[in-house]
Amino acid sequence: MEFALSEDQRMLQDGVRGVLAGAAPLDRIRKIAAGDTGEAAALASALEEFGLSALSVSEAAGGLGLGALEACLVQEALGYHVAPARFLADAVAAKVFAAHTDVPAAIASGEARFGLALTELSARRDGAGAAVANGKISGAALLVQAAEGATHLIAADADGALHSVAAEATKLSPMQTIDRTRSFHKAEFKDAPVLMSAAPDDGVLAFARLMVAADTLGAAQAMLEKAVAYAKERQQFGRVIGSFQAVKHLCAEMAAKLEPARALVWHAAHALDTGDAESLVMANLAKAHLAEVGTFIARTSTEVHGGMGFTDLVGLHYWFKRIGVNRQLFGSPEAARETAAQLQGLAA
Repeated sequence: MEFALSEDQRMLQDGVRGVLAGAAPLDRIRKIAAGDTGEAAALASALEEFGLSALSVSEAAGGLGLGALEACLVQEALGYHVAPARFLADAVAAKVFAAHTDVPAAIASGEARFGLALTELSARRDGAGAAVANGKISGAALLVQAAEGATHLIAADADGALHSVAAEATKLSPMQTIDRTRSFHKAEFKDAPVLMSAAPDDGVLAFARLMVAADTLGAAQAMLEKAVAYAKERQQFGRVIGSFQAVKHLCAEMAAKLEPARALVWHAAHALDTGDAESLVMANLAKAHLAEVGTFIARTSTEVHGGMGFTDLVGLHYWFKRIGVNRQLFGSPEAARETAAQLQGLAA
């Protein structure tokens, strides 16, 4: 039995990493975080040229027909480089409307670009929530992802059904989070025509959560590597700090927590691809566990860096804040665990 990535999966992983190494250096991420739209467009163009939007679209619809595991490998690379991208949103949209060949085909060609207004699937907040009546949607959604440049939004109503709405029929307002590498918006719907709908599906939220877990996995890997590299260079008392037992233990503990987490994400993705009966449970648990592991590594890597970890020169804060926001996207660790318990019939 093969427990490693296939040759094609490794090639995809290496290809995405190669593109991001050139297109998403830290200097560009700094400029994007400061609001440089030109740099953001250049990065988006490089990813579009690579063909990310077609990866999760079926071959019948003109895509590559790759699965959840390949999608997670791509998202892991994006997290590693703290790169903003609409890949997660388009991958979720391709899954939601997979039965409608024209929608995935438009995603693959770049004609349709989706934003995600799915926060209310996992958490109800004051002033948010949407309802559909007579083919029109009204209400609001918070922390909408990939709304900039989107042609459509996928919005969830109070019953968990998903609806496609034209972006031009939506009022978007920026929402600021600690993570400036990505943009978030509040979306307001006022009798906006619903173009297409999909029934409630636990698999959509599970897949979105798993993709966030993969993003955190990549960001945590980057923070671990930066801590190890710094420990090999930084000197105190005439010795590199990596030679001190306390620092060795910190780095070893980060690695010991991260590798099993990687296996969990990959296993959950493989379970989704194969239709395993426990796939949704595993995806939700992966989101919850990576949120905790990511938080630990973000804190510990910063500790290894000492005072330098708080400076923009090192830039560690971009990964730290990315992991922090990922912790809450599509539900907190507690919410993801509650979902997993409900799926197993264990919730009180």
